[in-house]
Amino acid sequence: MWALYRLRRLSVAAVAMLASSQASADDELMGAARQIFKPIPSIVPVLKDNPVTHEKVELGKMLYFEPRLSASEIISCNSCHNLGTGGVDAGPTSVGHGWQQGPRRAPTVYNAVFNVAQFWDGRAADLKAQAKGPVQAPVEMNATPDHVLDTLNSMDGYVVMFKKAFPDEASPVTFDNFAKAIEAFEATLITPAAPFDRYLEGDTNAINDQQKAGLKLFIETGCYSCHNGINVGGQDFFRFGVAERPGTSLLPTADKGRHVVTKAASDEYVFRAAPLRNVSLRAPYFHSGQVWSLKEAVGVMGEVQLGIELSDKEKDDIVAFLNSLTGQLPKIEYPNLPTRTDATPPPSLGK
Repeated sequence: MWALYRLRRLSVAAVAMLASSQASADDELMGAARQIFKPIPSIVPVLKDNPVTHEKVELGKMLYFEPRLSASEIISCNSCHNLGTGGVDAGPTSVGHGWQQGPRRAPTVYNAVFNVAQFWDGRAADLKAQAKGPVQAPVEMNATPDHVLDTLNSMDGYVVMFKKAFPDEASPVTFDNFAKAIEAFEATLITPAAPFDRYLEGDTNAINDQQKAGLKLFIETGCYSCHNGINVGGQDFFRFGVAERPGTSLLPTADKGRHVVTKAASDEYVFRAAPLRNVSLRAPYFHSGQVWSLKEAVGVMGEVQLGIELSDKEKDDIVAFLNSLTGQLPKIEYPNLPTRTDATPPPSLGK
């Protein structure tokens, strides 16, 4: 009897030690994660030189869904950055004016406000600079600032909204204000309260054991060195193919990335690290949009960036962690747009 009692006491002690050891490991992992990542806030971030107001956001939402700003009058911001499909479109690379196919995968608009710069090559410093690009790109919306302003000025609904959004300006319908309104709306497209956010805020049970194993691997293998911060990426630029150059299907030789912006030889095939928030919602992956499986994308990154071959279990664990980055998407009501008038420019389908 004494021996059995002693064995039971030892077993209880062992379980207690194991629980204590597990708690210590959990605390250590959470502490490490908090040093590397930050939770997405539940409030809209402050924009530089562009105060976010209700009137500006409402105008920006209208402009975001407005196809008549494009030359063909069938393409809007939402065409390539679809808010119903993770802030991206469904294809490898976007289809623009005249069915032209763009050279890169559309980046997600969700949480884009937290990126160090916009576009894969970082050529736009912020969202208002980014908003001016696609509307003028021949392969995308193929319009001009004059076309945008003529269209907006032709409809009283927009003229009134611009006056409300920019009340201190005598002539508020400008191309700069068009971009500022879109930036203000896009700043509201944040996705807080992901399981990983709750974990970072102290809820140990917000992510499960497999997700914790994936987080541990994500840190230990070095994934975090490129994918860190509030957006789990999007904070810096890195060469695609540090350890091994990907094949031309993943890394087309003609697209030299940030080199086009800086002209520096060291920036050839350098791209902004993809932000991984809500990554499970937006296949296909990479700037070339050629990988449709998140598990395959994790394996590719292990090989070409870290020089390691991850096992099936390791890839599954990391994917499980990445699934914990899916936050609460904002509910967006599709707007009723102002009615065109006789003064509204007609569509142009030619190149």
